[in-house]
Amino acid sequence: MLLRETGIETVNLYSAFVALAVAMAAPGGQIVAIIPRSFCNGPYYRPFRDFILERAAIRHMHLFESRSKAFKDDDVLQENIIIRLERGGQQGPVTVSTSTDDSFSDLEIHEHPFDRIVFPDDSERFIHVPALAEKSIELSPVIRHALIDLGIKVSTGPVVDFRLKEHLLDMPESGTVPLLYPGHFSNSTTTWPQAGMKKPNAIQRNGETEKWLYPSGFYCVVRRFSSKEEKRRVVAGVVDPGAFDDAPMLGFENHLNLFHENKRGLPQALARGLAVFLNSTVVDDNFRRFSGHTQVNATDLKQMKYPSRDALIELGEWAMQHGDLTQTMIDNKLGTLTA
Repeated sequence: MLLRETGIETVNLYSAFVALAVAMAAPGGQIVAIIPRSFCNGPYYRPFRDFILERAAIRHMHLFESRSKAFKDDDVLQENIIIRLERGGQQGPVTVSTSTDDSFSDLEIHEHPFDRIVFPDDSERFIHVPALAEKSIELSPVIRHALIDLGIKVSTGPVVDFRLKEHLLDMPESGTVPLLYPGHFSNSTTTWPQAGMKKPNAIQRNGETEKWLYPSGFYCVVRRFSSKEEKRRVVAGVVDPGAFDDAPMLGFENHLNLFHENKRGLPQALARGLAVFLNSTVVDDNFRRFSGHTQVNATDLKQMKYPSRDALIELGEWAMQHGDLTQTMIDNKLGTLTA
């Protein structure tokens, strides 16, 4: 409440401290902070980003490539950046430096225009840290379309299992439809039902659950959380309705994001093309540049740029012809796309 009285709306103490420092600094004052990188994106930090960007200019950001080395003596495993702000400064280019750890032995320094740090058309005002400019997805003339331009939407899976617990079953029975968790997807395959998964495989279809269900069809899904063993943060799969016999509806659990067309499935080639694109190295690199946490939110996916609908369909048709795809195959194919 005290923070709100000063015009600050934020979700934790570190962002509150930085906001107060900015608010109290004299014009031209310099604020330097070591801060978890998670504030750079996500809807919860939007008011904090607005507060900072309206009152200060970003002058310099430093990114540590290793999560564990820079602050290992303090047992800090969050991804942190060092940011320098100037109170009331006129925003110009931003210096971005990187190093593996706090020895700074491999320090690299680049300067980027501000519209590559905060995109002018981004209503969420995500703050990007372009550590690898040469791989930047935003520099590609092919990857420049918003989801809304493609007629595609992305949503968080609406089934929150603990709220609908009484309607969930370990295995399918008459009157139920498939309930899909991240564990049902592995590489390019869907395995349902899975006995012994410790998660229910089915949800009753009735008046209380109907509004949370989607018509059966092809969907592209992305896990909201990647496991510790996985090298990738963005992990995409394809829902193939053929895996569920004649199920008329599907339930998507809250740990999945799904791409759809007005709550209906996508053309098969489009769904598979989206999965190929999202599983590319360039997408994973791009996501890591502006997200300091392992969670992939629907908002993050909505703010990304994509190839055209035709290019995605081309990717999907190629994937359908080649079966199992390696990372090298995906990355090489993405490099051949034309606008």
